[in-house]
Amino acid sequence: MSAYMDALVALPVILPLLIGALSLALWRSHAAQKLLGVFGTLALLAVSVHLLFETWEHDHLVMHMGSWQAPFGIVLVSDMLSAIMVVLTGIIGLATAIYSLSDIGSRHERFGYYPLFHLLLAGVNGAFLTGDIFNLYVWFEVMLVASFALLILGGERAQMEGAIKYVTLNLVSSMLFLTAIGLLYGLTGTLNMADIAVRLGEVEDTGLVTVIAMLFMVSFGIKAAAFPFFFWLPASYHTPKVAVSALFAGMLTKVGVYALFRVFTLIFNQDVDYTHEILLWIAMLTMLTGVLGAAAQFEFRRILSFHIISQIGYMILGLALFTPLAIVGGVFYIMHHIIVKANLFLISGLTYQLKGSHELKELGGLYRSHPMLGVLFMVPALSLAGLPPLSGFFAKFIIIRAGIEVEAWLAVTVALVVGLLTLYSMVKIWNEVFWKAQPEPAGRAAGSGAPAGSLFWMWPPIVGLALMTVMIGLYGQPIFEMAELSAEQLLDTSRYIDAVLGADYVESLQEMRR
Repeated sequence: MSAYMDALVALPVILPLLIGALSLALWRSHAAQKLLGVFGTLALLAVSVHLLFETWEHDHLVMHMGSWQAPFGIVLVSDMLSAIMVVLTGIIGLATAIYSLSDIGSRHERFGYYPLFHLLLAGVNGAFLTGDIFNLYVWFEVMLVASFALLILGGERAQMEGAIKYVTLNLVSSMLFLTAIGLLYGLTGTLNMADIAVRLGEVEDTGLVTVIAMLFMVSFGIKAAAFPFFFWLPASYHTPKVAVSALFAGMLTKVGVYALFRVFTLIFNQDVDYTHEILLWIAMLTMLTGVLGAAAQFEFRRILSFHIISQIGYMILGLALFTPLAIVGGVFYIMHHIIVKANLFLISGLTYQLKGSHELKELGGLYRSHPMLGVLFMVPALSLAGLPPLSGFFAKFIIIRAGIEVEAWLAVTVALVVGLLTLYSMVKIWNEVFWKAQPEPAGRAAGSGAPAGSLFWMWPPIVGLALMTVMIGLYGQPIFEMAELSAEQLLDTSRYIDAVLGADYVESLQEMRR
């Protein structure tokens, strides 16, 4: 691979690190940090889109760091799934950076909001692009440090309580992850994921392999907020600034989902009947517990937080069914959900600035005073519930059709019921926030949280993400084709292995074992 392609694979990680370092150097100039935030994420999005098209053309792009060939050196790998996830990181990063111009005040900027923001983006992209299982752990820890610091920024009591629950369970996840890596290294003698996939096929102790797979499943299940390890998410995601909540809602749990997709297609595919049956039950229980938790809530962001959990279940269901169509549905669902869920959190923040509360009982009348905001809420809300012709309908349709094809009737029933209950939650928010009359007294005087002019930068990302949701629904063929190519690459593991290790290395390894 040329030096240009090497740099292109690494840029989504290097760029936010550089912008974060610059933001730290300019910590006295809040205006400079804001400009760097917007233009840095814009550059990240441009680089990510270029990486996506190059990956589409070349199938896989691999960067061997320090010119050390895999499996002896560290590699960064871009296939369609990782390239898609990096583009989505760029989109949500840019939307959040623009929104932050109105949402993040000087107090939070003074305590390092922008450097932490860029560090988090670097950690997310590093996790998506690494081809080394230990470096996946390293990037997870980078994300954990940055996200914990962003959670407690402001130092309010609710933030501290949520952050403690968040970091405690995620540290347990990290411990299990590191333990699983150690066992896997002892079994295979390598940390390169492609090399692990090759060597694991020769291991005779399948029972130990399954135990290690379960450790990874629990660790990544915690990161993804899957059942029964989800309780840290609704305890923490509603506590920080809305820009932070939106970034977390869009990207953080999806890194755990991505890791599940990567590991349980490439590495642990020897005993699919066992491992993916467990994933199937996890998916169904995640969907049900998340949507029932949302139905019981009456705080805007807590409802949305529980719905993150229920929607994670659909993504895991696509992996659990483990057919080409199901994997397509899972990837399509990830793309749809990241955009929709981040947008709903951004809308909740604008609602708070206009009405002064996140409590539904204290809200009302927004459709009369701000009809455009009501329309903008309906787009992602109905998409989340799966109504046509929006993106969520096609995402759910593909997964449900895949379930019908393999006669997974219980999973299909759960998915349909959860869709109806999701619609109930969205209608509840619509009725309480937008349709009913404003109760008296309101949480605080409308607009008293910020001067009217300062709300301007909250609108563009909300409008942009809503338009993307509509466009994916109306013109979804390119998105489907990207998801389809992702599924082909995930299920045909030889393409990833040959791209990373080279066909000659794989053949020589197999020859030695004969």
